[in-house]
Amino acid sequence: MASGDVLIRVEGLTMGFGSTVIMENLDFAVNSGEVFVILGGSGSGKSTLLKHMIGLYEPMAGRILIAGRDITRAQGEEREAVLRRIGVSYQMGALFGSMTLLENVRLPLEVHTRLPRQAMNQIALAKLQLVGLAEFAAYLPAAISGGMQKRAAIARAMALDPEVLFLDEPSAGLDPITSAELDQLIRRLTHTLGMTMVVVTHELPSIFAIADRVIMLEKETRSIAAEGDPRVLRDTSRHPWVRRFLNRAETEDVTA
Repeated sequence: MASGDVLIRVEGLTMGFGSTVIMENLDFAVNSGEVFVILGGSGSGKSTLLKHMIGLYEPMAGRILIAGRDITRAQGEEREAVLRRIGVSYQMGALFGSMTLLENVRLPLEVHTRLPRQAMNQIALAKLQLVGLAEFAAYLPAAISGGMQKRAAIARAMALDPEVLFLDEPSAGLDPITSAELDQLIRRLTHTLGMTMVVVTHELPSIFAIADRVIMLEKETRSIAAEGDPRVLRDTSRHPWVRRFLNRAETEDVTA
């Protein structure tokens, strides 16, 4: 898929649990090759939206198309084909503590391919190399830092060469220097591999460092309050809450 083409399209998405609606009638698109960030205040449904987009939750209404296929309705082999296009890195990394980094990254290959073990090891090592962890391939997750665990989780998410990576709060719990290094990795992977990223985060420095476009979920209206370049929205949005959020301001007067 060429850079700039629509890779993911969300149409009329309403999500919630039981009779409680979290967000309704969401419409947006993610373009191939961009870093697309989902923003919003606490409880606005950022991570819930991501889980709908990867097929973990069933929507109340609407659909989610990935490369033209509806992940909300796909079954069997069609669903498997859609899921093969995506990779996911969860907030805490979700690495298996009893497995080395190489074994963690190799796992998706063991589950979804019939490659020889040597080939799987070579692929897993190459993914660790992409995130700067090849020399730590034999380490257990407990033996490395939190930032390295996040990078290893990204390597595992890339094991099957997905078209799009979904990252849930990748900078959560990291110090500013480690967070900035992770931001650089995300941008480098996008530029060198042409990979599409969908990122949930509320870290303003990361947002301005990595995002090509954002959507901002507003809890009160249960809708998208703004969409676009976060730097432009910060400086020119006419929505008071959007400007307060992106300027980290306590009041509506963000120019004082």
